[in-house]
Amino acid sequence: MATMDVFSYNVPAESDFGYSQAIKSDELIHVSGQLSFDEAGEFLYPDDFAAQLKQTHANMDKVLDHYGSTRNQVVSQTLYVVNLRQNAAATAEGNLAYFGDHRPASTVLGVPELTLPGQVIEISFVIDTKLPA
Repeated sequence: MATMDVFSYNVPAESDFGYSQAIKSDELIHVSGQLSFDEAGEFLYPDDFAAQLKQTHANMDKVLDHYGSTRNQVVSQTLYVVNLRQNAAATAEGNLAYFGDHRPASTVLGVPELTLPGQVIEISFVIDTKLPA
């Protein structure tokens, strides 16, 4: 029988939009798009790609920590990037810095806009807890 574990930050957007940050079903964890927000759910660093990417990665780490997982267990990610041509190099540099030698499957989509004004990056990902940490 499958077990399910739901993770939330308990920020207003979760109830406003009706979602959780992540759901673990057996060994897989599906993580909603992470973005640049603080502990209270306040959006940070409007229009600052580098700062948003750094905070988004920090929020990804919070999800990983909650499940006792590591970056090496991320099997895939989808990055949504506003102004992709302008931010492509910074996206690649940030990804390499975050994952090091680990290479998850990755899709990068250039989008015209994201949910919040000034939001320029969002990353969703999948974790396989059966992989070595």
